[in-house]
Amino acid sequence: MKEFADIVEEIKDIVSGELPGKKVFDKDVASLLGISQMNFATLKKRNKIPYEELLNFCAKRSIAINWLLFGQSPESLIEPTNKFYMVRYFSEISASAGGGADVFDEGSEPMMLSGNFVQTLGGEQELRFIEAINVSGDSMEPTFSYGDIIFVNRSKKDIGRGGIFTINTEGGLFIKRLHKRIDGKIDIISDNKEYPVQTAAPDAIEIIGRVVGRFGQVD
Repeated sequence: MKEFADIVEEIKDIVSGELPGKKVFDKDVASLLGISQMNFATLKKRNKIPYEELLNFCAKRSIAINWLLFGQSPESLIEPTNKFYMVRYFSEISASAGGGADVFDEGSEPMMLSGNFVQTLGGEQELRFIEAINVSGDSMEPTFSYGDIIFVNRSKKDIGRGGIFTINTEGGLFIKRLHKRIDGKIDIISDNKEYPVQTAAPDAIEIIGRVVGRFGQVD
């Protein structure tokens, strides 16, 4: 994952052709992303990537966002981004890695992904099952962090071999590591060791799907 400052420089290169004879500054990038100059400076200083604004920028220019996030040059964008795929992104939905969150609902928007990234999610044949949502909370750090975008495959609900899943409970929507116990109950595990393991009966949780990928700053 590139630093936000490096992504800003990539954007400057990409849009320089739209502004012939004009040097592109940070304030121009902030305007293109729809972010105030003050907030933009804070994001850049703290290396916080504004995913939703970058998604909108990429969608308007038919650029797959993962090509921008993972360090390819503008020249390398031309050919690969001619081959892209779409998944549904619920930008208003956050699966909590801490407290509860809302369940999936209407209001999705298309997110464009390159073929290379689609392969990491399981391939083109899996895309009809995959949806993207946001992460909030800190209980799954360092695996997931607040502001990450995760990809959930709704067809993968088998927890027999464990893994990280999005689940719906009385408390809301969560991202947790699940382990099926010998007695049939399910351990709900946070990667952040500050949070205790919880145990629930199978009928107390609804498994939405396995988390198969992400965009985020935590390696």
